[in-house]
Amino acid sequence: MTSNNTLLFSLKIIENSQKLTELTSINCFKKIKFTKLNWDGETVFSSYIHETSALRHSSETPIVLLHGFDSSLLEYRRLLPLLAEAGKEVWVIDLWGFGFNQRPPLQTYSPEKIKQHLALFHREMIKKPMILVGASMGGATAIDFCLSYPELVEKLVLLDSGGLIKQPIISKFLFPPLGYLATEFLRNLKVRQSISKTAYFDKNYASEDALRCAALHLDCDNWNQALIKFTKSGGYGSFEDRLGEIEAPTLILWGKNDQILGTKSAPLFQSLIKNSELKWIENCGHVPHLEQAEITAQHIIRCC
Repeated sequence: MTSNNTLLFSLKIIENSQKLTELTSINCFKKIKFTKLNWDGETVFSSYIHETSALRHSSETPIVLLHGFDSSLLEYRRLLPLLAEAGKEVWVIDLWGFGFNQRPPLQTYSPEKIKQHLALFHREMIKKPMILVGASMGGATAIDFCLSYPELVEKLVLLDSGGLIKQPIISKFLFPPLGYLATEFLRNLKVRQSISKTAYFDKNYASEDALRCAALHLDCDNWNQALIKFTKSGGYGSFEDRLGEIEAPTLILWGKNDQILGTKSAPLFQSLIKNSELKWIENCGHVPHLEQAEITAQHIIRCC
């Protein structure tokens, strides 16, 4: 059962969404829907966007987009319309514990739960093999899912992906009140703007609209509790020892000017994943799907 009922958003989220100025941001927010999932015997609402052409829906291999850490499906606001205009069936999914998903306070938030939630969402909503696209931490999610459910992933696309860099040990010690203070630090808009500027090669992309998109989900109930639990779980480590098990053809897209993860992981991914291809994106930082959306879309469409 699905719904796009705005009552599932808090009044503050709705109010802040009205301050969006970029057309892609406005349109993306308006397309967010929710589906009810039976999660560990509890009904929860999961947020997603589904774009499809009725003429192509039955035969098209769906493209599924997964966002990065402490982000939301709005991260794909510029890439989504380009893929949809090319006639692709596209799903953009908020990862468990992130985005605009409901966050029950007694639930567990960890990479394993993210994978289980994605598998449940796939079984209930997508129902066929997919092209799985993951950006940053979403790339680590995509790798983890591909290793566990290889039959469900036809192709894999990694955008400046996590999955090779181990998490800092401080994450193991992030507990309340330290955990709460850390999340309040991340809630600070000046901090988020600083991170945003680091993510882009062209700092003009770190606009007021981009900041609003990056902050809308912060007013979801239990945002900080879920983030603390996820961080305490250790987050995603390195999949280096298992990348050779990936059978799906893999496209690696990497910004040449990535200052978040750097560029060393890109050729390492290519050397460790057997059937893989690396494409560098010029004049681009950590978020090619936002900074060079047209080029990123062209690469993904060619691999479909």
